[in-house]
Amino acid sequence: MNIGLDMMGGDFSPLEAVRGVQLYLKGTTAPATLFLIGDETKINPLLQEYAIPAASVKVIHAPQVIEMNEHPTKALKEKQQSSISVGFHLLATGKMDAFISAGNTGAMLVGALFSLKPIEGIQRPTICTILPKTSGGTGVLLDVGLNSDCKPENLNQFAILGSLYAKHILGIDNPRVGLLNIGEEEGKGNILAQAAYPLLKDNSQIHFIGNVEGRDLLIDKADVTVCEGFTGNVILKMAESLFDISREKKIQSEYFDQFDFELYGGTPLLGVTKPVIIGHGISHSKAFLNMIVLSQKMIQTDLLGKMKESFLS
Repeated sequence: MNIGLDMMGGDFSPLEAVRGVQLYLKGTTAPATLFLIGDETKINPLLQEYAIPAASVKVIHAPQVIEMNEHPTKALKEKQQSSISVGFHLLATGKMDAFISAGNTGAMLVGALFSLKPIEGIQRPTICTILPKTSGGTGVLLDVGLNSDCKPENLNQFAILGSLYAKHILGIDNPRVGLLNIGEEEGKGNILAQAAYPLLKDNSQIHFIGNVEGRDLLIDKADVTVCEGFTGNVILKMAESLFDISREKKIQSEYFDQFDFELYGGTPLLGVTKPVIIGHGISHSKAFLNMIVLSQKMIQTDLLGKMKESFLS
């Protein structure tokens, strides 16, 4: 198993990426081989400083970096020796099984869509996030920003992708799927919600429980909640703020601690043919560790293979 890590992506790379690699190697007895992609003149001294075993990693030199403020498509075209471009080339050609980056989000999305292509039958890939529940469990919300405008068929497909993720990654048997809406009754909501409801209701691949409201997101009502990416991204950003507010106000709460994005690593891109994990730009070592663990679990469970099977017509 070969997992690629963009060592130059993120505000604190490559230092925090190397520290994340160290945490990962210390915490597993059967590690994947890590392809560390980036400027070797900056990576190698840190690998020595943190005593990273040479047998567990392979440094792939990529002298260019796509900065956070660069236009994704233009940067990928002009910087073909960047860590993101090299990473997607290795992933697309089968030399790696997964790719992780906390770099330019747009470049990661464009690179994935052009290098890997969506799984056959999937109209639009999606990104999801984990929502901590007051019951102690977790749920999945999607889409959270990739698809600001959606068709009913998109939400129906998101429900399948989210259900498979909840089952095989979160370990939830027969996950309950809810449609985010402004009321519980069938027929509520805007045109998109009204048209998506019957599709979800008739979908035999999911356990649809009907509409859920904003107040239901953090309680144990649905395991998978679907919505278009505009609303999902607003919810994601609000959820992230809860952790920051709890720290600012010095609120001691095990529940609010679960809103720390680093606990979950990064956001998986669901619906493409290989695992791609997109990290937050301010990721530290714990986030890099958990992104590696997540990508390894996606490979071990053959999550994308199961997704391909679900969309075979």
